[in-house]
Amino acid sequence: MNSAIDIFKDLAELTPTTLYILAFTVIVAIILGFVGSKAKFNTKAIVYGGLCVSIAFVLSYVRLYRWPQGGSITLASMLPMFIYAYIFGPAAGIAAGTAYGLLQLIQDPYILHPVQVFLDYILAFAALGLAGLFPKNISLGIVLGGFGRFFSSFLSGVIFFGSYAPEGMSPIIYSIAVNGTVLGSDALICLLISMLPQVKRAIQQLKGRVYVK
Repeated sequence: MNSAIDIFKDLAELTPTTLYILAFTVIVAIILGFVGSKAKFNTKAIVYGGLCVSIAFVLSYVRLYRWPQGGSITLASMLPMFIYAYIFGPAAGIAAGTAYGLLQLIQDPYILHPVQVFLDYILAFAALGLAGLFPKNISLGIVLGGFGRFFSSFLSGVIFFGSYAPEGMSPIIYSIAVNGTVLGSDALICLLISMLPQVKRAIQQLKGRVYVK
């Protein structure tokens, strides 16, 4: 029972400002969903983008493991962003990923340098949108998007967090180990869940509904 509580306890860290932003995003998405049920593709992209960012953000606070120096293994928090990019393409996916990263920056900032902020909060989350480069294979998209986020965080780790490396360990090896463990596990969870028959079917049905004229 205590372990289950520990997994969800970080949801209490959501600030009122973030909750207002999430609530606003969901309300706008619902309104646009009613108003724009027969509207153009761009309206659908906005609606689904807002919902996917909100779901991903909440899931990012359902933490299965938290690394002492920062970073968490979550309950597939990147999966909504991968699905969004898979359905709407890389441009929309990158835009939504950037918004997701900015929301993370607002809620839980860890700032050492402007370049570190760009690598950890902008580029890393925007890279999730690379999943849209594989519109016929979400598994490959998850691998590419996950690697994109890993690579950006890896660079940040080498440049700005090398001092955390144990004595005698290369910052490069340390960054690979930390980011590979955290982000690799996160991406693997997303990949495994996306391969479940029920989930695959739901994703394809959603994609079909989005493109119904």
